[in-house]
Amino acid sequence: MTRDEVLEEFRAADALLEGHFILSSGLRSPRYLQCARVLMDPKRGSRLAEALAAQIPAELRSQISAVVSPAMGGVIAGHEMARALGVEAMFVERPTGSFELRRGFRLAPGQKVLMMEDVVTTGLSSREAIKAIEAAGGEVIAMASLVDRSNGTAAFDIPFFPLIQLDVPSYAPDALPPELAAIPAIKPGSRAEA
Repeated sequence: MTRDEVLEEFRAADALLEGHFILSSGLRSPRYLQCARVLMDPKRGSRLAEALAAQIPAELRSQISAVVSPAMGGVIAGHEMARALGVEAMFVERPTGSFELRRGFRLAPGQKVLMMEDVVTTGLSSREAIKAIEAAGGEVIAMASLVDRSNGTAAFDIPFFPLIQLDVPSYAPDALPPELAAIPAIKPGSRAEA
């Protein structure tokens, strides 16, 4: 799937938004990708996950025995990636503020895991999810996301495979350009504002 084809999937789902958005990191942006909308259509989600799975080298892909994603945003993306890879899907969640594996999900000691996100902005949530997976016994050998919008700043100690990279500007709340400051801010993501 080409970059233009991926973007067309987002546009067709009305998932590429323009305005003034508060990101889960607290930063502000004039564009937002609402992955939940692009994943509403199971066929579209399947196409995107299959295209992403194809980008992971076969040698690495063959080692993965589970996909774990952070709730909420990564759950559907993780499930579709697990389907594309033919492995189990699980998720970590934050019932008390930090990620943990629950709901009877279990990882065998040293089980090779792909950590799957919908969107990576700063990488903070991804690193927190990886720690939780490792605490549960898994070995995260790679991570993937539908979108990397970190502008090259999200760094990981494992291979990272985004389906698409979007360089979208983001700003601190006290350093907004005038055209963005003139628009009311909305928080379209799943996290409560800090």
